[in-house]
Amino acid sequence: QVQLVESGGGLVQPGGSLRLSCAASGSIFKIHTMNWYRQAPGKQRELVASVASGVGRNYTDSVKGRFTISRDNAKNTVYLQMNNLRPEDTGVYSCNGIITYYDITRLVSDEFWGQGTQVTVSS
Repeated sequence: QVQLVESGGGLVQPGGSLRLSCAASGSIFKIHTMNWYRQAPGKQRELVASVASGVGRNYTDSVKGRFTISRDNAKNTVYLQMNNLRPEDTGVYSCNGIITYYDITRLVSDEFWGQGTQVTVSS
């Protein structure tokens, strides 16, 4: 099957930067659109950024101009570069996406989630 593993979270002061990584592993045939979500304490999970299998990228309004999503298809990895971080960016960040993988003799497409990584922006 497939696993998504995030890394790069941590504690940072307001105005600081972090780079999150989401590495996919397994018998991968193709990674389609990948997303970064975040969930702040007491709030619903929200979609932060998406990157298509081509070059299309989308961001929620609150992070436009500060966050950049990218992907390295050779490494099956998606990144989220976060600059000028604010306290309201605090939350658990999770990657998600649709991945087609080899299942013995056939190809299967399914949705996968990582375990999440904590980002805390505080002075």
